[in-house]
Amino acid sequence: MKNTLALIFFISFLGCQGQVHEKFNLGFENTNNTDQLSEGWFKWGNYDLAMDSTQVHSGLSAGKISSNEKGNFGSIAYRIPAEYTGKSIKLEGYMKIKNVKNGHAGLLLRIDHKGQSLEFDNMQKQQISGTEDWKKYSISLNYPESADNIYVGGILTGKGEAWFDDFKLTIDGNNVQTLKVIEKIAPKAESDNKFDKGSAIEIANLSPEKVDNLTLLGRVWGFLKYHHPEIAKGNFNWDYELFRFLPDYISSSNELERDQLLVGWMNSIGKISPCNDCRNPNEKAFLKPDLNWIESQSPVLKKNLLYIYQNTSNKKHYYIEMAPGVGNPKFTNEDPYLQFDYPDDGFRLLALYRYWNMINYFFPYKYLTDKDWNEVLKEYIPIFLKANNELEYELACLQVIAEIHDTHGFLSGKADKFMHWRGENYPPFHLRFIEDQLVVTDYYNPELKSIAGLKIGDVITKVDGKSIEEIIKQNSKYNPASNYTTQLRNISADILRSNLPEVEIHYISDDSKEQSKKIKLYPKDSLNIYRFIQKSSSKSFKMLDDNIGYITLQTIKNEDIPQLKEAFMDTKGIIIDIRNYPSTFVPFSLGSFFVSSPTAFVKLTGGSVENPGEFSLSKNLKIHKQGKTYKGMVVVMVNELSVSQAEYTAMAFRAGNNTTIIGSTTAGADGNVSPIQLPGGLRTMISGIGVYYPNGEETQRVGIIPDIEVKPTIKGIKEGRDELLEKAIEIIMEE
Repeated sequence: MKNTLALIFFISFLGCQGQVHEKFNLGFENTNNTDQLSEGWFKWGNYDLAMDSTQVHSGLSAGKISSNEKGNFGSIAYRIPAEYTGKSIKLEGYMKIKNVKNGHAGLLLRIDHKGQSLEFDNMQKQQISGTEDWKKYSISLNYPESADNIYVGGILTGKGEAWFDDFKLTIDGNNVQTLKVIEKIAPKAESDNKFDKGSAIEIANLSPEKVDNLTLLGRVWGFLKYHHPEIAKGNFNWDYELFRFLPDYISSSNELERDQLLVGWMNSIGKISPCNDCRNPNEKAFLKPDLNWIESQSPVLKKNLLYIYQNTSNKKHYYIEMAPGVGNPKFTNEDPYLQFDYPDDGFRLLALYRYWNMINYFFPYKYLTDKDWNEVLKEYIPIFLKANNELEYELACLQVIAEIHDTHGFLSGKADKFMHWRGENYPPFHLRFIEDQLVVTDYYNPELKSIAGLKIGDVITKVDGKSIEEIIKQNSKYNPASNYTTQLRNISADILRSNLPEVEIHYISDDSKEQSKKIKLYPKDSLNIYRFIQKSSSKSFKMLDDNIGYITLQTIKNEDIPQLKEAFMDTKGIIIDIRNYPSTFVPFSLGSFFVSSPTAFVKLTGGSVENPGEFSLSKNLKIHKQGKTYKGMVVVMVNELSVSQAEYTAMAFRAGNNTTIIGSTTAGADGNVSPIQLPGGLRTMISGIGVYYPNGEETQRVGIIPDIEVKPTIKGIKEGRDELLEKAIEIIMEE
C-alpha cells in the first residue's frame, strides 16, 4: 500500500510538471504524440526535430534537434505575442548536447516587429560545442516598446544533437506566465498597407537633371523623417509616403515646380507651431549637424526647411531611439520588406535613401569616410536604379555599405544571391595574408591535408588564372572593412570559394618554382570552419614556464577572474591573448587588476534624437582599482582578428601600470553595433558609438596600434610557431 501511494504521488507529481495550467507550453509537456512537436512549437531551418521522452531535464519530454545532410542549421521555436510592457527580457532554459562540432548549440531569443528582428541572440558568440550534460543557460536582451512577437527556442548549427527543456521567460524579472496582457494602440503608420505588394514606381531615362532631383528628394525625405513631429509620432508610414509623392515629383518640368511640390508636401504633413526653445543645439558638441545643403536651396525651399529645423525637437521618435545605457542608435519600425527578393524601382530607391540618411544623421564616424558623404547619394542613385536583378541589387547595397569603411558593415539576412555569388564550396584549408602573400596556415580538417597536397606555409599566387593582386582589386569594393589589413583578412576567407567542385591554383612551396594544381572544394558544413574560433572547455588561464601567466579572452568567464587574480598575483608577468572575440565583457573586472589608482582609458560620443546629426563627447571613463594591484608586466597580444569588444578591452588594459601591447593593427571597428534593415530582407550594421582615447585619438579605422609590432612570418608558419607568444615571453623575461 505504501509503495502504491508513492507511485500515485510520483505520477501526480509528473502531471504537475506540465504546462497545462500555464499560458505557454515552455516545458514541452503538452503533447500526445512523440512523433510530433509539442503544442505551439514549430520548426525553423532544415534539421530533424522531435520530442524525446528518454532524455529530459524534468517532466515527460524535451525538444530535440538532430543534424542531417540536408541543411546547415535547425531550430525549435515558440511564438509568444508581445502583449506585455517592460524594459528588459530574459530567457532561461536547460540544454544538453552530444557530439556538436563545426558549429554551435544554444538558446534562442528574438524580439520582432512586423517580421523584423529588433533584438536577437542565439549564443553563437559563446560557440558551445562538444558533449555536455543538462546545464542551465540564459539570454538577456532589451525589450523594445514596439515589439509585437517574442520567439524563444533552441538552435543547432554544424553537426550533432541538442536537447532543450524547461524554458522560462521573464520581463523585468516577472514570469511571462503570470503577466497580464496590456492592450497596445498601434500607430497610424502601421495601418498603411497601400504598397505592400510593390511601389508601382518606374524610373527610366536617368538624365543628370533627374538624378539631381532624386538626390534632393532623398535629402528632404530623410530630413523630414527625422525632424517632423508628425512623422516622429508614427502618424505616417514614411516609406509609403515617398511612393505617393514620387510620380508627380519625377514628372516636374523645372526647378520652380519641383520646389513647389516639395514645399506642398511638407505642409501636407501637418502644421508646426512656432517654438522659441525647441532648438538649443549644443555649441560644444563633438560633431554638429550638416545644414549646408539647406543654405544652397531656393529661398522658398530653404525657408520651409529651416522653419521645421528651428521649431522642432522630438524627444521620442517612431523611427529612431538611442539604446538605454549605451547610446548607440536603434533604428525602429524599419520594415525589411521580406516579401520582395528583388525590390522594384521605388523600393530600391527607398533602400538607398534609408541607408544614406541613417549614416548621415546617426553614424558617429561619417566624417572618416574616404568620400564626402554628401556626394555618395548622387553617385549611387543610378547604381541602385540600374540594378537589373536580385544579385545586382544586393551588390549595390554591399558597395554603398563599403563606403563607410566599417568592419561591422557586412551584409547578411536574405542575401541569397550574393552568398551564392561568393561560392557555396570552400577549400579545406585556412588562408591568411602573411608578409603580403596569401599563405596556407592550417587545415580545417587535418585528414584532408593529404588529399589537397598543399603544405602549411605554401604561398598561393593565382586562382583560376587571376593573380592575387587582381582578385583583391576586383573584390575590395564588396568587402566592407575599416582598414586594408582587415579587408585582406575578409578577402582571404572567400578567395577560393566557388560554386564549382574545384579551382585551379598556382602556388610556391619550399622556395621551388611556381606550380599549378586543382584543389577540391567542399560544402561548408562538411568542414570544421569554426575550428579557429570555437570555445574549448579548457580553462581560460594557465601557468607557462618561468612563472608566466597566460590568459585567453576567447573562453574567459566571470568566475575565472577571482581565481586567475589569486593564481597570478606573484608571477613574473601575464600574457593576455585577445587575438579573438572575448566571451565575456572584462575591461573593468579584469582591467582593475592592473591599475593602482583611477585611470582614464576611453571617452565616447553618442548621437541625438532631438538634434539628428549632433554627437556629444562623454567624460573620460575610468578603471578603478579593486583589491590588490598586479605588480608584474602585462603583455597584450592583438592582430586583425581583434575587433569591437576585443579592441575596447585592449584599450582598457593599456591603462594598466605596466602594460605593453604587441602584434599588429586591429580591425578598427570599435563601439556597440546598431543593426540596419534594408528592403528585400537584407541586414547590415554600423559601429553605433564613437570610441576615442582620453586624448581624443581615434580608434575607428585606425585600430589599436601596438607598442611593439610583431607579425607572423611564413617561416614561422611553416615551423608551427606562435611568434607573438614567443615575443611576449621574451619581453617579460627581459624585464
